Amino acid sequence: MTAPAPKSWILGIAPYVPGRATSEDGRKVVKLSSNENPFGTPAPARAAYRAAADHLERYPDAAAIDLRAALAAHYGVEAERLIYGTGSDEVLHLAAGTFAGVGDEIIHVRYGFAVYEIATRRVGATPVVVADRDYATDVDAILAAVTERTKVVFVANPNNPTGTYSSAAEIARLHAGLPDSVLLVLDQAYTEYLEPEDDDGALDLARSASNVLVTRTFSKIFGLASERVGWGYASPEIINAMHRIRAPFAFSIGAQAAAIAALGDAGFVERSRSHNREWRGWFSEQVDALPGLRAVPSKANFVLVLFEGLLTAEDAYKALMAAGYATRWLPGQGLPQALRITIGTVAEMRDVVAVLRAETERTA
Repeated sequence: MTAPAPKSWILGIAPYVPGRATSEDGRKVVKLSSNENPFGTPAPARAAYRAAADHLERYPDAAAIDLRAALAAHYGVEAERLIYGTGSDEVLHLAAGTFAGVGDEIIHVRYGFAVYEIATRRVGATPVVVADRDYATDVDAILAAVTERTKVVFVANPNNPTGTYSSAAEIARLHAGLPDSVLLVLDQAYTEYLEPEDDDGALDLARSASNVLVTRTFSKIFGLASERVGWGYASPEIINAMHRIRAPFAFSIGAQAAAIAALGDAGFVERSRSHNREWRGWFSEQVDALPGLRAVPSKANFVLVLFEGLLTAEDAYKALMAAGYATRWLPGQGLPQALRITIGTVAEMRDVVAVLRAETERTA
């Protein structure tokens, strides 16, 4: 019996591999592999989620009217120019599915978010992977790769998995160099971890340009990873087109209520940002002081640690796992020499450094 044959470009997709939460032998470990908030979820968001449990028989508002109104008030954007989805991942897929297809090209950087290639191949488009500049986005390399077949450019800022950052001037230069027919998607999953002076101007650019889409998520600083609430902001033409293929009920009543409540807890967000700033800096300094290790400068809530000496990333990954810490080893993304490590609690970061120090001494 012959089964239906999938499209060739679907078979070309390497499935997304999530960060581990358990060891090889099934032990529960501290999860520093998925860039989650170490402080959990804002209390008002938890309360709003619980209250929504009284209405589970109802479909959520497919238009997300209350959520769009809350986002508009919080970020100073127009509610009618917002789209939403199951995490920002879905919004990225919507962008690829709306504006690209077979015979088209989508550009992303070599060390970019794994979903970019999946979203590209899913619609039969061709991924065009450009070189980085010391693990950071190279605007000139992107512009040099643009052809008449280019339909979308994906750029994460800060970038995942490297944590690197492109300035507002670089983002503006990238946009200025792209044809109006190319959609520039600025993935800002980690933007709330930036300092105010590091604003890359993406929302203002999307407000004034007809070919820019900004995507964001509640999964990181807002502590709502399990609820999968993402959103995007762009011109009415882009948003209206994307809505045509959007699933009608992207997330639950509880998820919408929790997201709205999380926006109102400024104290939780600032506590998360300030903790991340302090301990990301401390962790990077400690890593750089260890022989053969280098921390890629990060603006996100994680650090990419490069293993350039006797201690390998694989051995460090195994040692950390044995000590009870899951980190992200990325050979599947062309980074066998690196671990991406989320900034956790104070005790967790001190413990991770102790393990790395012991391993570098053992291999010296």
